[in-house]
Amino acid sequence: MSKLGFIGLGIMGTPMALRLKAGGHELFFHTRSEPKPEVLSAGAVRCASAKEVAERADIVFTMVPDTPDVAKVLFADDGVAAGLSKGKTVVDMSSISPIDTKAFAQRINALGCDYLDAPVSGGEVGAKAGTLTIMVGGPEATFERVKPLFELMGKNITLVGGNGDGQTCKVANQIIVALNIAAVGEALVFASKAGADPAKVRQALMGGFAASRILEVHGERM
Repeated sequence: MSKLGFIGLGIMGTPMALRLKAGGHELFFHTRSEPKPEVLSAGAVRCASAKEVAERADIVFTMVPDTPDVAKVLFADDGVAAGLSKGKTVVDMSSISPIDTKAFAQRINALGCDYLDAPVSGGEVGAKAGTLTIMVGGPEATFERVKPLFELMGKNITLVGGNGDGQTCKVANQIIVALNIAAVGEALVFASKAGADPAKVRQALMGGFAASRILEVHGERM
């Protein structure tokens, strides 16, 4: 049983944290909003600050909206860095800047601690089901040590390279997703303007080479 910390219990963070707790680990957390009742009922311990989480946990996970949020969580006066001691590990699972991630890793490393960037893909559904894709950047030894915890949250887990490479992979993911959403939208608008039923067109395309998760999920919404 490990002592884990989790900061940022939003739409994604809550189910991810719950899966770590369900894995039999101690869990200390901090979040700006009021936590869901199931987090407390699962036995997770609420901390007054990110610093306290880092003081009490050996591995600290962060899952917050953007680069400035990660910077604040890590390096504010009451942030994670202020509570770290040598040998601990920080795992940022937010989707943020690869360039800033490298700088964050260097600052955490200077404290004698390890750092992984591990953004995810799969949305709330994947977070709840424990089927997230996790793209990791950082030292291989640290990755191997944390991998059993990643496996509680995801299925497709890849060490892409060094610090920042996980975030670079996530940007690549977003480029592909965005272009596919645009392509599906254009195709269905074309079909509709040509007089065809876009729902039937989508149904037909799902059985061919154009089939994709974007066509399946976003196409249905369109």
